[in-house]
Amino acid sequence: MSEKLRVGILGATGMVGQRFISLLENHPWFEVVTLAASPRSAGKTYEEAVGGRWKMDTPVPEAVKKLVVMNVNEVERVASSVDFVFSAVDMSKEEIRAIEEEYAKTETPVVSNNSAHRWTPDVPMVVPEINPQHFDVIPSQKKRLGTTRGFIAVKPNCSIQSYAPALTAWMEFEPYEVVATTYQAISGAGKTFRDWPEMEHNIIPYIGGEEEKSEKEPLRLWGTVRDGVIVPAAEPVITCQCIRVPVLNGHTAAAFVKFRKKPTKEQLIQALKDFRGIPQELELPSAPRQFIRYMEEDNRPQVQLDVDYENGMGVSIGRLREDTVYDFKFIGLSHNTVRGAAGGAVLCAETLKAKGYIQAK
Repeated sequence: MSEKLRVGILGATGMVGQRFISLLENHPWFEVVTLAASPRSAGKTYEEAVGGRWKMDTPVPEAVKKLVVMNVNEVERVASSVDFVFSAVDMSKEEIRAIEEEYAKTETPVVSNNSAHRWTPDVPMVVPEINPQHFDVIPSQKKRLGTTRGFIAVKPNCSIQSYAPALTAWMEFEPYEVVATTYQAISGAGKTFRDWPEMEHNIIPYIGGEEEKSEKEPLRLWGTVRDGVIVPAAEPVITCQCIRVPVLNGHTAAAFVKFRKKPTKEQLIQALKDFRGIPQELELPSAPRQFIRYMEEDNRPQVQLDVDYENGMGVSIGRLREDTVYDFKFIGLSHNTVRGAAGGAVLCAETLKAKGYIQAK
């Protein structure tokens, strides 16, 4: 590619915005040219606006340090400088729904990390390896918005990516009932231990709204496109508990599954190893070579050892074994701010570009 697409990041100073900036440094297809945030950050250089709040392990990329942060509410001005935007704004759901549609109506595609549009019937919510066909609703959404190139696409909740990919790989065996408990890192709340010292040596057995998302969003991933909207699947029925644990990055899931067609353990492991999607077929820049790996060791996956598998874009599954009440149980691990947040959105944007939905203005 001779010229990179110009990218804007909405909500650039928050943790997910920072992760976008970190992941997009030296990206072969995309170049961050515009950063937008709240009015209190507008007019400052990015370095000044972030101050001592940079939460990534790597330093602020030199290419963005001196970019002057724009006011995210000045939609026309921000949109005029970019080909598309990533959205990680920190607002109420109603405000997010409104501002993302405003950007789309300027003929600027929006790839969002936010949850506000995950249940808008004509907005695709996509994990590119699982349901890229849901991008087929975009023409219907454009018709509703009155746009020719502007639209909104979103990625799902971070926690489901520790177990939904495995269940997807096993669909031929017809999973119909799932119990899952997720053990979720504090970065999922946009925090570090410096911000949230009371999480050290602590577990909180409640994360607001998370259990409903964890039970319902996978069904939308597995749904079908019908008459320009996405109709969620009815099964497998999922019940979930979500627990905050003293881990910085990495969501772990313990899941139990019942199957209508009774697979062997060997068949399930082989299905994980064989599972591939469009990102692997097209060798997209952010795609893991092996999306799901199975780990034979009894004490894996572990956050400290495995969270950065495939640069945080892969999913690790282990401890698959028969159960006395359910058919099988397993442990899953995914990186919640890479695959589960900004990285998942970047892979969505790469898929959208490859499919021709995102182009230079």
